[in-house]
Amino acid sequence: MTLPTQDEIRDLTRRGLSGCGLDLDAITTGASAAGVQLRSPITGQELGWAQSDTPESAADTIGRAHAAFAEWRSVPAPVRGQVVQRWGRLLAEHKEDLAALVTVEAGKTPSEAAGEVQEMIDICELAVGQSRQLFGKTLPSERPGHRLMETWHPLGVVGIISAFNFPVAPYAWNTALAIVCGDPVVWKPSELALLSALGANALLTRAFEECGQSTNVNHVLVGDRSVGEILLDDPRVELVSATGSVRMGREVGPRVAQRFGRSLLELGGNNAAIVAPSADADLALRGVVFAAAGTAGQRCTTLRRLFVHSSVASEFVDKIVAAYGTLTIGSPLDDGVLVGPLVGQGAFESMQAALATAEEQGGEVLCGGARVLAEDGPEAFYVEPAVVRMPSQTQIVHDETFAPILYVVEYDDLDDAIALNNAVPQGLSSAVFTSDLGEAERFLAGSDTGIANVNIGTSGAEIGGAFGGNKETGGGRESGTDSWQAYMRQATNTVNYSGELPLAQGVEFL
Repeated sequence: MTLPTQDEIRDLTRRGLSGCGLDLDAITTGASAAGVQLRSPITGQELGWAQSDTPESAADTIGRAHAAFAEWRSVPAPVRGQVVQRWGRLLAEHKEDLAALVTVEAGKTPSEAAGEVQEMIDICELAVGQSRQLFGKTLPSERPGHRLMETWHPLGVVGIISAFNFPVAPYAWNTALAIVCGDPVVWKPSELALLSALGANALLTRAFEECGQSTNVNHVLVGDRSVGEILLDDPRVELVSATGSVRMGREVGPRVAQRFGRSLLELGGNNAAIVAPSADADLALRGVVFAAAGTAGQRCTTLRRLFVHSSVASEFVDKIVAAYGTLTIGSPLDDGVLVGPLVGQGAFESMQAALATAEEQGGEVLCGGARVLAEDGPEAFYVEPAVVRMPSQTQIVHDETFAPILYVVEYDDLDDAIALNNAVPQGLSSAVFTSDLGEAERFLAGSDTGIANVNIGTSGAEIGGAFGGNKETGGGRESGTDSWQAYMRQATNTVNYSGELPLAQGVEFL
């Protein structure tokens, strides 16, 4: 396996940043204990350092966003939508530039990186329409001459904390809706994907400028988790939307709640699929392999558990192993590569530990798990996606390992398979492959995940449908249907035009 040179990675980074209106040399500094190291998992080598925010500068940024709220909330929602519309068009114009930065920092193939930017474009389209549909309700009042209403109003500053594996799409899911709802945004992106964050934000700033609106509505904070924690504790941040691990969510939720702030959590997903005897085997195979091995297993919707009916298990699992043998592993910049790098050494070590534990618990590694070495990239971590046959759903199968491991368990009864699907603490995505309508409906009614699919894999959600999960996945919903309501406050209004003062429930006073 041959990797690109570091100069080639830097050239690609420069081109991507330049397309977004930024300069790599202006962003980077010398190595600094107070900075954020920039690196690419493609080579594992350093790209430079960026200056980190301090507690004082972060507080100042939040203050500017808070001050901008008074003006931005008064801008008519359809006018706010014009900014998002322009942002979407700029994203479309510079899709290749921003996707290049996603590839450099997240290690995604160009196709997957472009798909992530397309999600940003799609949510902009949805949000523009939503800017004219922030619906309230008029309700029948029990008192004559009264009008009873429910209305929605801008909430305030929205803090966003995002993860490395989807460095820009979840930001856009939150930001596009927050902006049309009248909320300023302060974003703390993953320090592992800072350049793509700066590129996305630069295009949004340009959209504000071109629409003649204040650029104090959108901000980026640079730094590690300590900078993100400032968003959790500042009472001027009304909502914190955080994407990451369950461990992170356990810290974010209670901390924000302690000051009576709101949180919207998108956390782990230990996702499962069921392959029934009636399934279209070829369709199921394609769905399983992409969901399990795509993005090197580093999606929150990655397929990690597979329940196959005992009557078809042997043949179907053999097909999976054979398909895994055809997957090309290497630099995502090379044509035909399907599996890129893990984010770093920690992810590789977690994968090896999980495989060792699976074998201790009776599992059999059918293929994969080994590191794929490149002489010119000793600091990069590429692995063969692994398939592990398990005798049952043991404890290691209950744990989410953010790497390409697919645990396979046989089942005999669909209700048992649904119970296995539900038996883990996470509840993000699930799927069933079947040609039996009854089985499909029983699965949809029985699965406890926020996303449940029939005859497609667990990953690849569309904009428009609410994205999010249950249980330890956090309960948040982003990007579709009524998710805009998370970014607004609700009020019940009564207008009395009767000239009298009847009290509700027939209460008499005076």
